[in-house]
Amino acid sequence: MEEKNYDSLRLKNQLCFPLYAASREIMRKYTPILKKLNLTYTQYIVMMVMWEHKSLKVGEISKQLYLDTGTLSPLLKSMEEKGLLQRVRDKNDERVVTITITPAGEALQDRALSVPEEMGKCMSLTPEEAKSLYGILYKLIG
Repeated sequence: MEEKNYDSLRLKNQLCFPLYAASREIMRKYTPILKKLNLTYTQYIVMMVMWEHKSLKVGEISKQLYLDTGTLSPLLKSMEEKGLLQRVRDKNDERVVTITITPAGEALQDRALSVPEEMGKCMSLTPEEAKSLYGILYKLIG
């Protein structure tokens, strides 16, 4: 009887596992930093998009963040309740919702300036390694 080769099923041979573990570790490090801003990581990435664009349709935010609208809609509602964003339905098509940053959301940007630096201190990567990893990850998701 021929023995099968199960090497491809070993955890150490899976690219997905270190990506998963690294993602969990990064989220763990973001949590206390973002807690000071009263944001979750997902809310933080929404705010980064909104600081840049000021006003976008939900579908555009969804596309930029690789999040489905089912995940994004309750998140945006929660952020509106916090006073960071405003949601407005299109008068001609109620399915279309435009998100606009509020003055409170804009003000949060100054408080968030320290987040990248604080996270940088948590990473054991050189700037060159970080740049290389960034390129590889975007190649994967692209």
